[in-house]
Amino acid sequence: MNMVLKTTLAAMLATTILSGAALAETLRLSHNTGDTTTWQKGADKFGELLAEKTGGKFDVRVFPNAQLSGGDQMRQAEMVGRGALDLVVTSAINVTPLVPEMAVFSLPYLYAGYDQVDATTQGPAADMLEEILRDKGIEVLAWGENGFREVTNNVRPVKSPEDMKGLNMRVAGPMYIDVMNALGANPQQMQWGETMTALQQGVVDGQENPIGAVIIPQQVYEVQKYLTTWHYSYDPIFLGVSKKRWDSLDSETQNQMRAAAEEAMAYQREITRKGTADGVAFLRDKGMEVYEPSEAELQAFREATQPAFDEWAGKVGTDIVGAFRKAIDETGQGS
Repeated sequence: MNMVLKTTLAAMLATTILSGAALAETLRLSHNTGDTTTWQKGADKFGELLAEKTGGKFDVRVFPNAQLSGGDQMRQAEMVGRGALDLVVTSAINVTPLVPEMAVFSLPYLYAGYDQVDATTQGPAADMLEEILRDKGIEVLAWGENGFREVTNNVRPVKSPEDMKGLNMRVAGPMYIDVMNALGANPQQMQWGETMTALQQGVVDGQENPIGAVIIPQQVYEVQKYLTTWHYSYDPIFLGVSKKRWDSLDSETQNQMRAAAEEAMAYQREITRKGTADGVAFLRDKGMEVYEPSEAELQAFREATQPAFDEWAGKVGTDIVGAFRKAIDETGQGS
């Protein structure tokens, strides 16, 4: 092969590669938390898998800390619904201003363990929520995990509902305001991006979040002294796409996108649960005082938060709550 032909072929190959890169469509994905969390890792994995499955057709750009919604984590879903954002990874509780029914996942003490969680998020019970979100312009591609929310604070160990009284607690959404009020705490709804500074400065005494997904990767242990593993509420995350964007895709691309999302969120659930399982020992090593309540102590928290459960179960609706309870009962796992 002569030099001129080699040069021509090399130029053609370079042009093809550059054209392929130029043709990759950029999709913007927004999520609530920092870039060290399992939310970020799940979003990154989705981007890798989508590029792989579609032959480089899409380039997913991930924006942490709700940057694209001005730091307002509650606005992300609404922006995806109207097509202002392509993709979102957010948790159920953050969507309750738009879809109050999403609070079903986080009803206090609904779940006793992961088998019950998976029976709802990975089963037909979640289809009812997906239909409501679809009507709001969001196509749910897959469910991931934020996890069981545990309570931390800087004032005292929390062993009973009485220990919550008077604590200034940062919360993420409306349902948790009612839960904290039922416990006698003073809830303050606050964006996650503002929370670490508020804890550091003593603006709030404590917060509640999952160990593997948030408390460890966001280094909450550096600004909080006490942690109680009360498992009082579960919060899943989901990966959703704007329905406008989704409807513009052919069926093959839709299948590829959903497959990438399901694989990415399965990975995200796995690493989140591992982080949670290893987390208590890690947090003790970091100097946190960790209290693990007995079953009798957990029952006292259940009873104290029952008014919030009843109020929000009413907002969610008997059909959805009934479907979730049926799925949970069918696992045979005691509550």
